[in-house]
Amino acid sequence: MNTVKIGWIGLGKMGIPMSQQLIKAGYPLSVYNRSKEKENGFKAQGIGTAVSPALLLNDADVVFIMVSDDKAIHDIFNGSEGLLSSKASGKIIINMSTVSPAISKEMAVACKARGNSYLDAPVSGSVKQAEDAMLVIMVGGEAGAFEQAKPILEKMGKLVMQVGDTGAGNVAKLAINTFLGIVAQGLAETITLAQQNGINAEALTTLIGNSALGSPFIKIKGDAIVNNNYNAAFALKHIAKDLRLAKNLGLATPLGVTAYQTYQDAEAAFGEEDIIAVIKQVRKG
Repeated sequence: MNTVKIGWIGLGKMGIPMSQQLIKAGYPLSVYNRSKEKENGFKAQGIGTAVSPALLLNDADVVFIMVSDDKAIHDIFNGSEGLLSSKASGKIIINMSTVSPAISKEMAVACKARGNSYLDAPVSGSVKQAEDAMLVIMVGGEAGAFEQAKPILEKMGKLVMQVGDTGAGNVAKLAINTFLGIVAQGLAETITLAQQNGINAEALTTLIGNSALGSPFIKIKGDAIVNNNYNAAFALKHIAKDLRLAKNLGLATPLGVTAYQTYQDAEAAFGEEDIIAVIKQVRKG
């Protein structure tokens, strides 16, 4: 059994399977989630829970965070019982959420002032990759903290790479998710054009899958369109949010700007559906 004590904050679609990989690896784990009912499955496994982020940090060596956005991060750190209210030092806090580089830099400074280290370590991959420990993890922060954390991160991903200083992981993730948004919209537009001219989606996706353009993503999302299955593996509202963050970083290229606008327009109607529900917005056009 590993002796590093781990705390985990955020038990959403990604946080649950990711934290389960650490349990499988034998790490002593405790969890905190704002919605307490999501802790029940962990309690049934005999996993401890904490009543606040501060108390979780007090009892852990390393704390992971996997939540939705900058506001959630702000609350977790700055709330009345947030991480920054703890007097604990010598800890490593690893933020795996897709958030802005700016909030990572802010929290890294605050953590350092309290004698703790901060890493931003967002992931590329969805629920299936989290369940199979096949995520791609991109990390920003100090090299010493990264080397300490890397063996733990490797339990969740097939590739763990430090890409720069604080915030660099966030920048890399937003760049990748910009590409993701463009590719999903491109697939949606391609299938729409074919359908408008008498080619059905199943035939077209079979052709694409056997061409140089084929990929696991195209296969999965093409099948989703064929089967009219828009249950969210990665909700459209999240790519809309990520593209807003990318725009704040300076996204101004032709395809990026187009994707940004398409997903903003789609979010109100299709935000809770999967990213590939962008085809519904494309068809409206």
